[in-house]
Amino acid sequence: MARKYRYFSADSHVERLPETWTHRVPAKLRDRAPRRIRLADGRDAIVDEGQPLEYRGTNLFAGKGAENFDPTRLDFESAVGAGSPQQRLAEQDADGIDGELLFATEARNTKIKDRDAFLTIIQAFNDYFIEEYCAADPDRLVGVAVMPDSGAEDNVAEMKRCKEKGFKAVRLHTFPSGKSFPTPEDDKFWAAAIDLDMPVTIHTSFPRRTDERDVYLMKYPNDPQGEDRPFDFLQRLARQGIYHCGAVEATQLIFTGVFDRFPKLKIFWAENNIGWIPYFYQQMDQTYKVNCHWADKLLGLPKLKKLPSEYLREHAHWGVFDDPIGIELRHRVGIDKIMWSTDFPHIVTRWPKSLELVEEQFSGVPDNEKQAILAGNAVKFFHLDAM
Repeated sequence: MARKYRYFSADSHVERLPETWTHRVPAKLRDRAPRRIRLADGRDAIVDEGQPLEYRGTNLFAGKGAENFDPTRLDFESAVGAGSPQQRLAEQDADGIDGELLFATEARNTKIKDRDAFLTIIQAFNDYFIEEYCAADPDRLVGVAVMPDSGAEDNVAEMKRCKEKGFKAVRLHTFPSGKSFPTPEDDKFWAAAIDLDMPVTIHTSFPRRTDERDVYLMKYPNDPQGEDRPFDFLQRLARQGIYHCGAVEATQLIFTGVFDRFPKLKIFWAENNIGWIPYFYQQMDQTYKVNCHWADKLLGLPKLKKLPSEYLREHAHWGVFDDPIGIELRHRVGIDKIMWSTDFPHIVTRWPKSLELVEEQFSGVPDNEKQAILAGNAVKFFHLDAM
C-alpha cells in the first residue's frame, strides 16, 4: 500500500541483541555467531569469534542526552533504538518521521575464516532482518542487506537472494572483491546491481590505510618502484575531500573507469554530511588538471573523458544529518543528490526532536527542495511505494 512520506531518514541503524536473531543460524554453527554476556560490573558485552570483547555503548546515545551519556556502557535492556520492531515504530512516531533506511552490521565477522560458516551467518541475519524485523511494517522499516564482501560472486549471489526476499538496498563494506581498491572482478557485481535494479550504499567509507607513501589506492598500468615511485596520484585528489566520508572510494571509482563502464550505476554514501563536497569537487578538478599529464606518462593512467566532479555529480548521492553549511551550499551539491537522515539511535541523533533541527536548518529552503531532500530523493532512489 502506497504511503505518504514527508520525513524519511536515509540513514538509521538497527542495534539488536544477538539472541534476537541467532536462532536463524543452524545449530551446528551457533557457537560461532555473536553472543551477549554480562560483565561483573553489570555492563553488557558482545563476544564474537576472533574479535576483542565489545562493551562500549557509543552507538546507543538516543534518549540519554549529552549530560547522561556514558560511552563505556553497553546496556541493551534500557536502550532506545535497540528493541523490537514495534518499539522502533513507536520511536519513529515519537520523532515525527514516516520511515527509515536501516543499516545493520552485527553479522559480518571477517575473523571467521571458514567461508561456509561466514556466509551462513550473514544469510541468517539477513533472513531475520527482512522476515522478522522489517516485516512488522516494510514501508517504514526499510532494511539494507548486509553483503559478505568476500568476493564478487559471493556478493552477487547474496544480493540476488536478498532482492528476492524484498530488500530495497545493499551495503558494501569493501569493494565487491573484498579488497580496498577496485579490481576487474568487481564488474560482475556492478553489472548485477544494475540488472537487478538494486540500490548500492556505502556507509561513510571503507576502512583503509592512507597515511603512507607506499599505499596506492589503485593498480596503475605502470607501477614505478623505488626512488621513481611518486606519491600516489589518487591520494593527491582524494585528500582534497574527507577520507572517512567517501572521498577515497569516489576517486577510485572514477579513475578505474567504473562509471564509464557502468553509466547507470548510482551509489549512496550515507552519514557523511555535505558541506565539504563543493570544496572537494572544485579542488579535485583543479588537482586533476595539474597532475593528469605526469600520471599519464609515468603511471600509464589515461586522461578522463570529463572532469572528476562531473562523474560524481551524475553518479554520487550523499547523506546529510546535521549540517547547516551543507544546506546553504545544497545547490553546489545538487538538490536531487542529497538525502536527509537522523542517524538514530547513534551519537549525533536529535531524537525525539529531529524535526526541530529540520525546522532550524531548513528555514528559508523552498518547499519543493525541502521535500526532495527530506523524503523525495530517498523514495526515488530506493524505489519506495509512495503516494
